Amino acid sequence: MHVLVAGGAGYIGSHTAKALAAAGHTPIVYDNFEKGHHWAAKYGPVVEGDLADRPRLAETFRSHPIDGVIHFAAYIAVGESMREPEMYFRNNVSNTLNLLGAMRDAGVKRIVFSSTAAVYGTPERSPIPEDHPLRPDSVYGDSKLMVERILDWFGLAHGIASAKLRYFNASGADPDGEVGEDHHPETHLIPLALAAAAGKISHLSLFGTDYPTVDGTAVRDYIHVTDLAAAHLRALEYLGRTSQSLTANLGTGHGFTVRQVIQAVERATGRPVPIVESPRRAGDSVELVADPSRARQLLNWTPQHSTLDEIVQTAWNWYQRLTPKG
Repeated sequence: MHVLVAGGAGYIGSHTAKALAAAGHTPIVYDNFEKGHHWAAKYGPVVEGDLADRPRLAETFRSHPIDGVIHFAAYIAVGESMREPEMYFRNNVSNTLNLLGAMRDAGVKRIVFSSTAAVYGTPERSPIPEDHPLRPDSVYGDSKLMVERILDWFGLAHGIASAKLRYFNASGADPDGEVGEDHHPETHLIPLALAAAAGKISHLSLFGTDYPTVDGTAVRDYIHVTDLAAAHLRALEYLGRTSQSLTANLGTGHGFTVRQVIQAVERATGRPVPIVESPRRAGDSVELVADPSRARQLLNWTPQHSTLDEIVQTAWNWYQRLTPKG
């Protein structure tokens, strides 16, 4: 297959492009490089373009024999989304409409969409199944839910089958060390903890120590980025076999507290992680853990690299390689 990977120079997109190439497919990276990195786009043809540029999109679909699309291109910072809602709805929603219009015009009928557990909002129960009420409590989560609904309508109107994959906490790095996480600014726990252990930042802020958990800190489900990449490939294959849309959680079904993650970072680095305890942040849930049984059943997908120690070790290996790159 020739697969357009929108946002393919970013964190999860670059790992997925590698997985596609390793499986014998051709990933065509479409990225404006606002957040992505040129060094991460190395597994197939690269088109530098923005999803807001409809002529560029149309030209890309004319120039390549595209069989399907995997869509990662989005802004993802929850706090920023609350300050800049127009920017998030324009980039995450309006630009997706441009992509879907180009797919419709080119007759491309398969898309795998990078969604998020943020569509659930504050969970009523855990692990969270896909039929949990959808009540996002951030602009970011709402923008992703809007796209999920748009995909359903495009399926009805134009026969475009979609796989909506709701991630929990993407983490880790390519075990071969070729690509990994590099956000500016960084907001994710594991790379921030690594930076604190390495002395690159003064401390890790620990938000909330009074949650009703085993050690008072919040619980999250961490899924290795290479396992996410594998799920995208299987979802694209599923759409090709069935032409049926699906929605599935991607997680392990097991959670770890923030303190347990910090301990794993200290094991991997052999260094202490200096922390400063702070109050809870508004909107942070006690526990976010996936029920991944649907992905296991429909996609025959089971995480292979998502033990906490493997996640942190691969992230640490990558962090040490990344530092000179900036």
